[in-house]
Amino acid sequence: MITVQNLAKTFGTKRAVDGISFSVERGEVLGFLGPNGAGKSTTMRMITGFIPPSGGTVSVGGFDMEENPIPAKRLIGYLPENAPAYTDMTVHGFLSFAAEIRGLRGEAKQKAVNRVVEMCFLEAVLHQSVDTLSKGYRHRTCFAQSIIHDPDVLILDEPTDGLDPNQKHEVRTLIRKMGEKKAIIFSTHILEEVDAVCSRAIIIDRGKIVANGTPQQLRQKSDWAGAVTLRVNGINGSALNQKLSQLSTVKKVVVLKEEATSVTARIFPKTGGPNAAPSGALAQSIADAAQGWRIEELHTEEGRLDDVFRNITMPDTVKEETK
Repeated sequence: MITVQNLAKTFGTKRAVDGISFSVERGEVLGFLGPNGAGKSTTMRMITGFIPPSGGTVSVGGFDMEENPIPAKRLIGYLPENAPAYTDMTVHGFLSFAAEIRGLRGEAKQKAVNRVVEMCFLEAVLHQSVDTLSKGYRHRTCFAQSIIHDPDVLILDEPTDGLDPNQKHEVRTLIRKMGEKKAIIFSTHILEEVDAVCSRAIIIDRGKIVANGTPQQLRQKSDWAGAVTLRVNGINGSALNQKLSQLSTVKKVVVLKEEATSVTARIFPKTGGPNAAPSGALAQSIADAAQGWRIEELHTEEGRLDDVFRNITMPDTVKEETK
């Protein structure tokens, strides 16, 4: 549904987007992640045809965005950042206007308005002017206009920004449900949304794609992936460190807490090479080595998205300072 090839955008001497390529199929929800200024919003604006690219191409539903912008844009619902809307209109008036812009008239228009009002829980503010709405309701109103024509493609720039926890849950559930039949791209700074909603995620940094995969694949890039947390009795921290560090599957041992009756440690696996620890092998080798100890806790970490995000996007100088 969406194909991006070698997309680039330059503002003066700044190259905001630097030759990125990816595609999104129907039934896929793609999370778009990156630090502030990475090029996420600029990329989304080019995909929707809001701004032209300096290089590369975008096609939506088989239509080239520059050569056939009208049929391409008919397929898109777009929620820009900061949820812009006509503040002097009522919610109902604004949604009716958005429906008409999308070519809906008469009964079809009214059904569309009623559908998105129910989906976005806007009944309580339907006849308020947009300028009187809270940030959360204003954001939901703009989200409603993006889906009023039931588009095949959704481009959502931080769709949960400004929402309270209950509203965020509602929007995530809605996106996940719509993602079964649509192609969706949404940007977010909230990493838990990747697990909650996305079938795949891209991390962009300084205008380039630096990671692309399912949430599980990205977690495997974490230093925490496959690490084992262990709490035992019958040994002190120094002896535990010494014994476990000798295992061929162990990269390093970090003693987290040492108490009178127990020691808690995190053991990190070796990755790559002939002694790499496959999933479960590290935990088994630790259990085998723990003869004479009483194991109170032993579990394997899946990996952490925030760790991956930080390792990929944080400058090397900052990484050294935070070690």
